[in-house]
Amino acid sequence: MSKKIFAFFLGIIFILSFVTIAISQMDKEKIDDLYAQVELFSYALTTIQSEYVDEKTPKDLIYGSLRGMLSSLDPHSQFLEPDDYTDLKTETKGEFGGLGIEISIRDGLLTIISPIEDTPAWKVGLKAGDRIVKIEDELTKDITLNEAVKKLRGAPGTSISITVIREKEFKVHEFTIVRSVIKVQDVKDTQILADNIGYIRLTEFREDSAEEFRKAIKSLRDLKADSLILDLRNNPGGLLNVAIEITEEFLEAGKIVVSTRGRRSSQTSETKSRPSDTKITNWPTVVLINEGSASGSEILAGALQDNKQAVIVGTQSFGKGSVQSVIPLPDGSGLRLTTSKYFTPSGASIHEKGITPDVVVEEIYKEEDEGKGKNNEREKKKKNIDKLFEDVEVQESEDPEKVKIEQKAKERREMLLADNQVLTAISVIKGIRIYSTFEINN
Repeated sequence: MSKKIFAFFLGIIFILSFVTIAISQMDKEKIDDLYAQVELFSYALTTIQSEYVDEKTPKDLIYGSLRGMLSSLDPHSQFLEPDDYTDLKTETKGEFGGLGIEISIRDGLLTIISPIEDTPAWKVGLKAGDRIVKIEDELTKDITLNEAVKKLRGAPGTSISITVIREKEFKVHEFTIVRSVIKVQDVKDTQILADNIGYIRLTEFREDSAEEFRKAIKSLRDLKADSLILDLRNNPGGLLNVAIEITEEFLEAGKIVVSTRGRRSSQTSETKSRPSDTKITNWPTVVLINEGSASGSEILAGALQDNKQAVIVGTQSFGKGSVQSVIPLPDGSGLRLTTSKYFTPSGASIHEKGITPDVVVEEIYKEEDEGKGKNNEREKKKKNIDKLFEDVEVQESEDPEKVKIEQKAKERREMLLADNQVLTAISVIKGIRIYSTFEINN
């Protein structure tokens, strides 16, 4: 027997070993059906190995089979070759190369869940819900997530062209984006907006997010905040355990955070909040979500909504509510396999449905400067006056860099106070405060 044939049959034995594990958990009728299908699979493999026009290695055939098998399940399950498996293990570290977008397959199309703030994708104007129809000159029809990630990533400084369809506008947009190293800052814009109302923007759930969130809450307490707007818009999720840990900060001990349900009892669980000294259960809270809020963001929003701990404001979230387990294989490759689905404390499924806000508020996009007439002229004059005073402040300050940072924070605050969804959140919190005084008086 040649070495190639021997290696080929080793590959078949490798597959059969996994079949044996599966068989131990099946009834007789299913076992008989599985054996019949494995026999068919083995026959097809040996036929391709001997008859296909170009010689293929056993590894090529086995890997190809696994890729097809996993991609036929759902958009989130995939076979990971050794290099891909290694890359996946580094994705949660908060720094990686690429464009700065989270992607998924929705309705058979490559879809942007969310652009990550302050990344190349964000700066050129990509939006949650954009459908990527071309990468360079190649159509993305039938592309897998793994293939798309490989095409989109590349060396920092290199450029890539993508074509997207923006369904809300019925327009096709073309973008050329320069790749860079993506450094994710999880907790941003911690500040007081108005009337002791604190604001935190949480962009993703990564390794240090929970600790950074607690630091942000402490800084707001020091600034005399007594309520919170938590902005999860365009937060695509991240690490489940971190999302749960942050959610626990809002809930009394023993409250349901999230449940998962799978086919096996080991894949079904219910997570309850643990005791903590840093909880903010007495703060009136509004959570902002939109179509770019997914996965961990939806778990957090759903838990606070069902436990009556926050009012959810914004638009319907993305609906990515399935759990992927990463299972290593003996040769260094792996399976990313959907094993269960998320459910909110009330038992509602998140997957492909999302979270419906308590107060639905569509985002109002700012108009372009052109065509504003006199209003635009007045705005320009105001900016010029503001700039004049900025220059004076910098000249008089002993620390111009500090003034620059403070000015940037001021500009960010002004932008937020012009955001219609944020303004709605402020109004909701003020309403909660008034209602609370009625309860006390009664």
